[in-house]
Amino acid sequence: MLILKNINKYFPLEEGQFCALNDVSLAIEKGECTIIAGANGSGKSLLMSIIAGLEEPSSGTVDCKARVGLVFQEPDAQILGETPREDIAFGPQNMGLSKTEIAKRVQSALEQTGLADRAGFPARSLSGGEKRRLAAAGVLAMDAEIIIFDEPYANMDYPGVVQINRLLKKLIADGKTLIILTHELEKCLALANRFIVLCKGKKVFDGAASQALLCDLESWGIRHPLSSPAQKHEELVWL
Repeated sequence: MLILKNINKYFPLEEGQFCALNDVSLAIEKGECTIIAGANGSGKSLLMSIIAGLEEPSSGTVDCKARVGLVFQEPDAQILGETPREDIAFGPQNMGLSKTEIAKRVQSALEQTGLADRAGFPARSLSGGEKRRLAAAGVLAMDAEIIIFDEPYANMDYPGVVQINRLLKKLIADGKTLIILTHELEKCLALANRFIVLCKGKKVFDGAASQALLCDLESWGIRHPLSSPAQKHEELVWL
């Protein structure tokens, strides 16, 4: 569904160039939930921008067979409508769809994200968790098959995290392909069937999420999510 081959990204410096992504290759299958982690500056946000088509690699190839939607870390940046209903309709309207199809997609997205009872509320008055769900609803209304969540738990309280994780679980059950960028593994690792670590622009781990817990995550700048040896991988989700 998505294949990246030998992705490199360079930025010019006064002397030479800086390699932000170094020969990154990966393939993501339909229906996978993949967490990509890494310290600040590891290249994960840049990699997601390349996958979403917002940035071009310096070299390498991106082969994507699906529409990609990106839910930004700051959902306010994606809110364009006065109400959730208007905001969700913005993307389908720009796609040139009929009014009937737009209305159908908007209602479906509202129901999928649990925002149907907020459809006419002022969008800016929604809680942080509701705004992130609204951003996801806009992506769903554009029929995105791959959805990227960039730091979905940033500045989120416990109820907000629970809201997001319930949405993620539903999207997984609906067969969506998810990519989650986060360093807060204790909140969501149990949702993922795959875990990728970037360190200084290189892919240093790619495997089962449960296997990642056996690694020295701190050496890659990632806080280990297990608070005690008695905890299990399956417990690492806030619901």
